[in-house]
Amino acid sequence: MSKERVTDKQQKILESAIDIFAEKGYAAASTSEIAKRAGVAEGTIFRHYRTKHELLTAIIGPLLMKMVSPFVIKDFKKEVFDKDYGSYEEFLRRLMENRMKFARSHAALLKILAQEIAFQPEIQSEFKKLFKEHIYPLFLKVVEHFKEKGELKDLPSETIIRLTITTIVSTVLARFLILTEGTAEEEQRFLEDTVRFIMGGVGRV
Repeated sequence: MSKERVTDKQQKILESAIDIFAEKGYAAASTSEIAKRAGVAEGTIFRHYRTKHELLTAIIGPLLMKMVSPFVIKDFKKEVFDKDYGSYEEFLRRLMENRMKFARSHAALLKILAQEIAFQPEIQSEFKKLFKEHIYPLFLKVVEHFKEKGELKDLPSETIIRLTITTIVSTVLARFLILTEGTAEEEQRFLEDTVRFIMGGVGRV
């Protein structure tokens, strides 16, 4: 989406699209239903967004930028990577807390992203590029540090990173998109179980 100011009508359209895409998925959602929920004529949608795909991009784009843009990466780096950890387990706990906090604030958008990323090559490409350029080097530094300390198994660093990330991502998605019920105490236990699970796979016993 451009950096131009979003009008009130555009905001209503985006909010309605988020709700309906999250409820039904992109393929099953119709622009007529989105327009009805937004309280606008269907033609109004097409004055702002030429296609349904462009509307989806207008939603996903800002989320993608919030998740991995250089500005947010700077905050992510400060909150997670620019800290001294006594163990890889401590790092994992901080990383999970940070991602769960983010997911809690963006659950509906996260659901849309999870549903559509497999079918949107341009989104996949952008994720890969930004991860490789901004997150991977930071992650690699942490993993190499704890490998040198003898805390992690003698696995390729890329393998440790991949196992860590896929476990955390799938766990966060399950927590906020499937297992949506639960108390704060249960969520904390969920987090701790995930940390122990990862350490059981990559940590030295």
